[in-house]
Amino acid sequence: MSLSANYLIFTDGGASGNPGPAAGGVIIKTEKGQVLAKISKLIGNTTNNDAEYRALISALEYLLANRQKLNTTSQSEINFYSDSNLMVNQVNGLYKVKNSRLREFIYRIREMEMQISANIYYRLIPREKNQEADALVNEALDKMF
Repeated sequence: MSLSANYLIFTDGGASGNPGPAAGGVIIKTEKGQVLAKISKLIGNTTNNDAEYRALISALEYLLANRQKLNTTSQSEINFYSDSNLMVNQVNGLYKVKNSRLREFIYRIREMEMQISANIYYRLIPREKNQEADALVNEALDKMF
């Protein structure tokens, strides 16, 4: 019997101009701190909030695409960390989602969560603790300019 695996995922999104050119950044680590993946991608012209959600969705897509390799079980914990107060509180059900676009993101997130065998938690962290993901956002945006 293999042990279940736990993961720490840091996400960030940003738009230059809000709305403007936007990017997302994701760092996926084992609970021991080993970096498994770094995602840095441009996502077109959109808002900061859209970019935050798209970064989270990119992380969930990675988890789904690598399910077998990651060895998650119903005892596994996946902790998402973001400095987006709005997104974290919306995905945790503490804030209402009034924007229809963000509501679509929430539906997509819930669908993906159901396909992942693990306990998923969303946690708000200060910007200073999200510098790696933020650097990936800036790396993608710098390629545009």
